[in-house]
Amino acid sequence: MAEAVARVARRVNEVVENGGHHLDLSSCALNAFPTGLYLAMKSVADQIYSISLANNELKSLTGKFFTTFKELQELDLEGNLLARLPGEVSFLTNLKVINLSKNKLDKFPDELTKVQCIESINLEANQIKAIPVETLNNLPHLLLVNLKLNPINKDNSNLGTLKFELAM
Repeated sequence: MAEAVARVARRVNEVVENGGHHLDLSSCALNAFPTGLYLAMKSVADQIYSISLANNELKSLTGKFFTTFKELQELDLEGNLLARLPGEVSFLTNLKVINLSKNKLDKFPDELTKVQCIESINLEANQIKAIPVETLNNLPHLLLVNLKLNPINKDNSNLGTLKFELAM
């Protein structure tokens, strides 16, 4: 545990001191985003364009995460225990890429359909059963939705004409 805490502190300090644009807290055994980091990163939060929280044990993220790092363009949450996203994810008006593969989502996160500049949504290996095709078709920049390894009934899915690539 102490090693994981030290790893987080090292990575955060590096970003704050060097003015980096990417925060990598992957594989740090986090079960929540440390609240102390909001204060520690306050001076650089608007300069963070990419965050990786992959391969942790996150069960949820608070709205504060999305309102603090509001300039995010890429967010990697692969390999966590997320069952839903807070509505504040729609505040990420610059978000282009989100990776939510290998989580515990049982329905498509509708909050993502409000992010107008989203280009790629990776939901591989969750428990999603239905796709909001019509709503997704209205996203002007969406290029790819990866839903491989989800229990979607392809015969009953109303796929219609897609304006994006659907990986199933």
